[in-house]
Amino acid sequence: MPNRRRREPDRAAAQTQRASLGNAQAAGIRRQNAQQHQRQRANLNSDQAADIRRQDAQQHRLQRASLDGGQMESLISKINKIQDVFAVVGSREAEIQLPQIVVVGAQSAGKSSVIEAIVGRDFLPRGTGIVTRRPLILQLCHTAAEDEEKRKGREGDWAQFEHTNAKIFDDFELVRKEIADETDRSTGTNKGIDDMPISLKIFSDRFPNLTLVDLPGMTKIPVGDQPRNIEQQILKMIMHYIDNPNSIILAVTPANQDFATSEPMKMAKDVDPEGERTLAVLTKLDLMDRGTNALDILSGQLVDVKLGIVGVVNRSQADIMAEKPMDEALQAEEAFFQKEYPNFAKTQGTRYLSVRLNVLLMNHIHECLPSLKDRVASLISQYGVKLNVYGRPIEDKNQALLKILTRFSAAYRATIEGTTRYVEAEELCGGARICYIFHEIYSKLMNSIDPLKNLLPSAILAALRNATGARPALFVPEVAFALLVKKQIQRLEEPSLKCVDLVHQELQRLVSHCGKDVQQEMTRFPRLCEAIKRVLGNILKSRLNETKSLVGNFLAVEGAYINTRHPEFADAKLIDLFKNSFVENLDERNEQKELVARNEARNAAMRKELRDQQRQPQRAHLQQGNLNENTLTKVPEKLVKEELTPNEQRDCEIMERLIDSYFSIVRKNVQDLVPKTIMHNMVDYVTENLHAELVGALYNSSKLNELLGENERMAQQRKEAMAMLEALNQANDIIGEVSESDLVDYEVL
Repeated sequence: MPNRRRREPDRAAAQTQRASLGNAQAAGIRRQNAQQHQRQRANLNSDQAADIRRQDAQQHRLQRASLDGGQMESLISKINKIQDVFAVVGSREAEIQLPQIVVVGAQSAGKSSVIEAIVGRDFLPRGTGIVTRRPLILQLCHTAAEDEEKRKGREGDWAQFEHTNAKIFDDFELVRKEIADETDRSTGTNKGIDDMPISLKIFSDRFPNLTLVDLPGMTKIPVGDQPRNIEQQILKMIMHYIDNPNSIILAVTPANQDFATSEPMKMAKDVDPEGERTLAVLTKLDLMDRGTNALDILSGQLVDVKLGIVGVVNRSQADIMAEKPMDEALQAEEAFFQKEYPNFAKTQGTRYLSVRLNVLLMNHIHECLPSLKDRVASLISQYGVKLNVYGRPIEDKNQALLKILTRFSAAYRATIEGTTRYVEAEELCGGARICYIFHEIYSKLMNSIDPLKNLLPSAILAALRNATGARPALFVPEVAFALLVKKQIQRLEEPSLKCVDLVHQELQRLVSHCGKDVQQEMTRFPRLCEAIKRVLGNILKSRLNETKSLVGNFLAVEGAYINTRHPEFADAKLIDLFKNSFVENLDERNEQKELVARNEARNAAMRKELRDQQRQPQRAHLQQGNLNENTLTKVPEKLVKEELTPNEQRDCEIMERLIDSYFSIVRKNVQDLVPKTIMHNMVDYVTENLHAELVGALYNSSKLNELLGENERMAQQRKEAMAMLEALNQANDIIGEVSESDLVDYEVL
């Protein structure tokens, strides 16, 4: 402990000394630059002097940014933390559009060499053809050499992959191998591609904090196992990343190709027409044809890029094979620009690009942070709703099952009674459909029944004569009336039983239409849903037979006793019928004409029936006014007449009106009583006893695991939603940690 106390003041003093030394070094650099520039301006014209002043300003801002980068590192590191959070849930960070730098270029344009030069390490797979076959999300984490808390005793640089559970890699040859192996694990070994990213962190004091996304290079011709549409697949993958409005596009183009036809610049222009987030990188400047240079490109005269164009010189293949150190390569790059492009030397090269990207990313994060915060809050709300739909994990299955059965029973009853919280606005549901069956379908069907259908005059006459026996009747016999009206009443049974079936079907249908909350649980637990349907079906089946029996009995009761003393079946109607049977007054000729017309129609029907009877030679025919001995010897099985006598016409008319009147009374009674019977014996019984029946049949500890077995797809969706919601809450906390001092706006270089 005493030694530790002595070290702490020493460490504080060392930090103070380093800070003062950094300030002194910065002041010395500025003085040297000023003296050098004064000497250069004496030998330059006004345009060249203006270019140098512009470069001096940019260089000064770069130095200020690099020396004052603590606040910058804070914001970038927070974005990296958010990226780590979403990498755990399957790289769903695209949903919240995190700020990052996306490296885009054609195959063999030098993208990987630029990234390795920034990192200062050889760690990316190399080879011929397409090498980068999966997106690589690369987080460069600046870790000072004296930062013991982060380094934990480690010296030098190290790397960590997300998919290896943060295993430490301090040998970058193993990093290269792990990238290649992980790529092969998902894409195969024959040049296949995959859009699932690989997440890699590299810790070093060589670079500032950056987040880069290295994408497969654009290619035209498929090789190996690559599909025929490889070009479209790669372009779609690139567009997925650069279409993010919070991304910075690093468009890499070789200097020995026509910059004006650069495919990366064209794609960047498509998604960033104003050029607000596009930085161009010109590689392979040392490979341009002798006698040519890139001054018109670097100065922006050929193509104006708002964030600028930075040239770099990559290591040659010979340098890579000879394992030329990165430091020597960077020194050679600086010497190249001092010799070939002295006026642009300070704003070119890998070191300038590294710091420039750091500042651009910092400013971009600063601009995107408010919208990023709003988007995270919106997604938290959306995924909260999704999780409610998928349901929370079950802890106590006994309690959960009982709650589900109770909620279902209550929702089923509420849907029938119309008290549910979720009222449909576009279609009928629940009890409204049952009401529609009673008062629209059933009522209209009953009213459409013709009381006299299939009741021919010959049948009426036969019933009248059979009811009087050997003596002709003076008045309409009541026995004949009862016989005929019973036959017509039986026709009400079929539509009544059909009404019972329709309500039964609707009660079964309600299982799938009784509240959103219940339906979510039914979808989540398909076996429980089937069990509930089975129990409900058994209840309804037992009530269906009993209800049909009651309806049949009621119609049998109506036919068992024909109440001719019914208040609505008054004697006055009979008097009216007798009065209207004959026309004896000349003033009533118009009514007689109508009666004659009806009789003619009735007689036509009888004549048709007579012709049918004549086709059977063994049947006797009774013809009015023309009888012979042969016809008197046989009695007809059916009474068929071509013409009705006035008395017969009167009797048929009276009987038809009596049947119509009494049938209407019975129909009204049946129309009223059948819906009441269905409601009491089926609907009300089910709603009152459903909960008890469900608990008795399903609430069994031995069935819990089976009944509460989840839908696998929904369980997976709930798991993903929970992980995403947790990640969003963590991201929201990280964004909330950003203080006002972190939001320092650096001028874009």
